[in-house]
Formats: sequence, structure tokens, C-alpha cells
Amino acid sequence: MSKARHLLRLIRKTTDCCPMHSQSYNRLSNAPLRKEYALEMACSAIRYGPGVTEEVGMDLQNLGAERVAVITDKNLADLPPVQKAVFALERAGVPFEVYDRVRVEPTDSSFQDCINFTRNLQPDAILAIGGGSVIDTAKAANLYTTYPEAEFLDFVNPPIGKGLPVTRTLLPLLAVPTTAGTGSETTGVAVFDYEPLKAKTGIANRAIRPTLGLVDPDNIVSMPPRVTAYSGFDVLCHAIESYTALPYTERGPAPTNPKLRPAYQGSNPLSDVWSKHACHIVSKYFRRAVKDPEDYEARQQMHLASSMAGVGFGNAGVHLCHGLSYSISGLNRNYRSADYSDELKLIPHGLSVCITSPAVFSATADSSPERHAEIAEILGGKEVRKEDAGAALSDVLRDYLDDLGVPDGLNALGYSDEDVPALVAGALPQKRVLCISPIDTSAEPLAEIYSNSMKNY
Repeated sequence: MSKARHLLRLIRKTTDCCPMHSQSYNRLSNAPLRKEYALEMACSAIRYGPGVTEEVGMDLQNLGAERVAVITDKNLADLPPVQKAVFALERAGVPFEVYDRVRVEPTDSSFQDCINFTRNLQPDAILAIGGGSVIDTAKAANLYTTYPEAEFLDFVNPPIGKGLPVTRTLLPLLAVPTTAGTGSETTGVAVFDYEPLKAKTGIANRAIRPTLGLVDPDNIVSMPPRVTAYSGFDVLCHAIESYTALPYTERGPAPTNPKLRPAYQGSNPLSDVWSKHACHIVSKYFRRAVKDPEDYEARQQMHLASSMAGVGFGNAGVHLCHGLSYSISGLNRNYRSADYSDELKLIPHGLSVCITSPAVFSATADSSPERHAEIAEILGGKEVRKEDAGAALSDVLRDYLDDLGVPDGLNALGYSDEDVPALVAGALPQKRVLCISPIDTSAEPLAEIYSNSMKNY
């Protein structure tokens, strides 16, 4: 519990940024600071279509690249997505070196290893080929190569890091996603486990988002069943959380400079379009993609839904499912998942996110019953009264979890009620996402959600 106590001390040193609890005042007038009044839509350029991976050599040639760092992992290094990209670089005459040591569910030390590689290579462009772990690692490598003098915690989110602004222009970063889940090719967020505290945190800044995401459905046809399921649940939670987040006009205080406006702004009319449409795609194709590996149409559509949800949450943000997930994965003792690394004990990101979703949306429903009912109708196909929104959405999500083989709650991942205090302590520092939760995010309500997630069925 010593790590939990240290996390709580960090939190006490940081002012609460949640607008519903904040006591921030203007130092000049003693008047309450103004809440947010503007929203900003930022997204990587996206190219979608079967075979677009083969265009990456021309893209880098067009950028004038003369030394490219290709970032991937050992599982992908000899598979078609990387082979096609490498061939495209060779055909275009673009010099490159491959880094294939990305860790699934990266850590600060695995980020640092890749940063050391790119700092030594001094590339003029970076190409990431892989899932969210690979793309997030490439974002961090790009950032810290642009800032060679920076210490690792300089850009990490508070309260663990300093959260310094990014004012320099980063290298071109092209991302080729090979899973249909994280949407990392569209966002300015890089997530990792901070090993000293066993806490998940990240770097969030629009400046680190990829220059171009090449979304090629040919690259996900070989995704194994558990990867398909858990990445799909990540898509679903991205969409629902962004749609039900605190409205952007309720976030505060408004930034004193536009460059300080956070990437995660709260639910807003622009993100709503992408997030809700992603839910429609998930309702039609998710089960098919998991249950039939040969259903190319379903996998293609889930890949598209991943990018759409990425545009939505990349500007609105996510809240409790993700905020609570970081300690679930970070405090894992012995859990291993099929279809992931045989060497590592890990709880896949999508699993750690979705496992609390029934309890989360039961708790948040009263904040926007119409929106929760709308999502329950999209996913369940039945009309829902707004007074039943929380129960209805929770039931629909339990049905998806059970039908697609998700373990039965936190108990099945090795946790018990005795672990709730440590789980809460690991969740409380996640201010980047908790700040846009539509409900109270103090220790007691978070503990209740964890307790209610011990068994789901």
C-alpha cells in the first residue's frame, strides 16, 4: 500500500481540475474564472482503403525523408503489414532503420528505449506500424527526439509529470494501425505504465498526433479473436465515454491562451457526430468481426469505426472506463490473456477498459439520461425510456461482454474487494480523463464502481 499512499500524496499537491468541484478564482478580481466557451477540432489526416500501406514509400519520398525510423514490435516485424511498408520504402528509395522492440502495453522504460534509438538515429521522419502500443511509443520517441534535453517526466501528465507545453515542431509521423481499437492514429495521446508507481499515465498534447494515419483494412484480417474482441471494446468505450462526457461548456476554467486548450475538451457537437456513428457501426459489425474471422466486411467496418471513434474521443475525451482502467492494468499480478504476449503478464487495454463499463454507465446515467438511453437503443435495438437509461445501457453492455467472452468482472482478473483502495489510489491521479467525468470522481464513488465491477454476470 506504500505506492498507493505515495500516489495520494501526489494528488493532494495538485489542485482539483474538475469544474464541478474546483475553487479556482481570478487572482485579479476574486471573481470565479470563466468556463470554457470554445471548442477546437483537431485530427490527423486519415487515408482509408485496402492497400494504402503500399503508398507509404511515396508519402515519405514526397516529404523529402532521407532517414526514416520504422517503429514496430517483434510480433509484427515479419508479418505482411511491416513487409509491405518496408517494400514500399525500398521501392521509393527511402533509407530507413527498423526498431522492433516496442512492448505491448508500454512502460516508461520501454518508451525510453525507443527514445534512445531515435535520438541516436536522428531521423527526419518516423513511421509507426502496429497497434496503439506501437503508435503511442512512436509519438513519445518523436517528442523526446525533438526535445533532446528534456527529462522523461517533463511532458508527462500531472500530477505524475510536469505536463509542459510543446512549442517546437515535431518530425513527420506516419501511422499504419494494425488493430481496430485504439484510434491512436488520430489522437495526440500516448499512454504508458509508469513503473515506479505501478500507475498508468500518459502524454496528451495535440502536437504529438500523427501527421497521417493510413488505415488499411488489409492489415487487420489476421487479428486473433481476443485482440479483435478487446480492441473492439476499446472502440465502443471510446465512443460512449466521449458522447457522455461532461459538456465542453461546463469545463473550466477556460484557457488563458488558445494553445493551452486541452485535447480532451468534453462532449461537443463535432465529436458527437463521430462518436455516435461509431456506435452504429459497432452495433452492426462488432459481434460478426469477433465470431467470424473470415468476415472481411465486419473487420473492415470495425477498422473504420476505430478511426471514427478516435476523432470523437480525440477531441471530446474519455472518462471513467478509461480512468479506472489504468490501475486495473497497472496493478495486475498474474493475469495473462490468450492471443497476446506469452512472455508478459498483462491485462489487455481493451479488457481493462470494458470490465467496469456496466457499473460506470449505471453511475453516470443521471447526468445525461437522454444520451445514455440513445446509446442503449443504438446498441440494443430496443426503445428505452430515459428513466431506465442507466439500467438499460448496463444490461446491453453486459450482454455484449458475456456474448463476446469477456471474463466475469474484476474477480476473474485476480482482484477482490481488498484491492479496491489500491485501485482507487491508482485511478485518482488520472486527472486528464477524470476532469471530464460527468459525475463526482472523489474516492468514494470510484470505490463503489470498482466494487460493483467485481462480478458482471
